[in-house]
Parts: sequence; structure tokens; C-alpha cells
Amino acid sequence: MTEHNQSELSKQRRMYSDLLELSIVGAFIFLIISIYVPRAIWNEEETFENKSHFYMENMYDIQNFYKTLMGEFNPDGLKAMEVVNSVRDSLTGDSTYLNTQSITLNGNTFSVNVPKGYDVDFDTTFGFPMTRRDTILDTTATIVMFSEDLSRNDTTYIQKKRLAQFQGDTNFVTLLEEVESERVEVVNYYDSYMPDTTMYFCPVTEKPYLITIKDEGNTVRVDSPIEDTVVRKRYVIFAFKADNHGFVDDGSKSWDR
Repeated sequence: MTEHNQSELSKQRRMYSDLLELSIVGAFIFLIISIYVPRAIWNEEETFENKSHFYMENMYDIQNFYKTLMGEFNPDGLKAMEVVNSVRDSLTGDSTYLNTQSITLNGNTFSVNVPKGYDVDFDTTFGFPMTRRDTILDTTATIVMFSEDLSRNDTTYIQKKRLAQFQGDTNFVTLLEEVESERVEVVNYYDSYMPDTTMYFCPVTEKPYLITIKDEGNTVRVDSPIEDTVVRKRYVIFAFKADNHGFVDDGSKSWDR
């Protein structure tokens, strides 16, 4: 074998070696994509499904609040939402906005029946239960009171904010000391939100949810508008898929069954 042929053979071997390395790298990258991209798509599908369930729950609750105010359900979800939110806004500005009230929306005036506690029910229904830890600075006062039961002076510990009340008592003798203290208190509350028009539409198809009034107007059902599986390509060989997200029928959620 000549020196020239050996050189050509060596070049071919290096080329094959480089191609093999590129193939290995390419296969490794494809393996990573095959593992992580489908997981990301599944997470996206789950996110849209959860959001759709959340929207349907809100639309069902809005119908119930609307019936409380108007005495009936309304297949027009946007109008129902507008009325329900408007009453909550009115209560924010005027806490006496209760019982039979007049409301004007889009040039139309009509009556609503606002029950006591509507604002509290609204905020707890359209809100996320939360907890927080508050640091409370307090002062404890040590006082001496004459105890008629014991017929002698007795030492008592009270919060400083109640001191004036005890000092006004005829049995009050003296204030011994005041001691500042710090304590942590767990507070439960609701992070409330106002339902908005985006909740009326499916996040996948952007079509409105289907609202059906049943049982002679006594119950209402909210359905996902997805009829056929929605398929959207991702990275050429993968696809996002969304099936019908279910329904809320008279408070019963299909996804809880």
C-alpha cells in the first residue's frame, strides 16, 4: 500500500469517526428531547385542563349568585357575571346596599334582591384561603385589685388596652408594672378576586362555556365547549392534545367522580 493510499484511508477513518461521534451526540440530544418535551407538553395540557375546571367552577358559582339576586339563572354568562360583580362593587361603596335595590347596567335599570352577607359569601367563594403569621406587640399590665370574695388585695395581669377600664373600677388599688411582649399570631383570611370575562371562555378553544338551565329552571349545568379532541403540533413530531374538560351539573363536578 502506497503512502498516498494510507493517507486517504486515514482520512476516511477520521471522517467515519467524526460521523459516529456526531451520530452519538445527535442520538443523545434526541433522547433528551424525547424525555423532556413530552413531559413539558403533558404539563401544558394539565395546566389548561385545571384552568378550564377553575373557570367552569366560577361560571357555575356566578349563576348561583345571579339566581340569589334575580330569582332565576341566566344562560348569558357574561351578563350574569356583570350583574353579580356590580352588586359586589356597590356593597364595597355602601354596606347598606341590601334587600331590594335598583341597578342600572348598559342603560337598562332593573331590581335585585341583595341578601345580608352577600359580600362575605362572594369573597369566600371567589377567593383562595390563605394564612399568614402576624407579629403582635403587646403590653401586659400588672395591677392590684381589691377582691370582695377574698376580702383582700389580689394581683391581676391584663392587657394594657384594658387598663383604663380597670382603673375606673372602685376596687382598683394600684398599677405595679407594665411589661412589653411579642407574640406570633396565625391569621386565616381569603385572598379574594373579582371574576372577569376571560373565565367565560375555554382557555384552549376560546369558545364560551355552554350554560344549560334544567329542571324547569331549578338547576344549571356548565359544559366544556370542546367537542372533538384539539390537536396542535409541537416541535414537528410532538403534539398538544386537549379533550373535553367535563362539566359542572347542579354542583357536581365530572372530574371529581
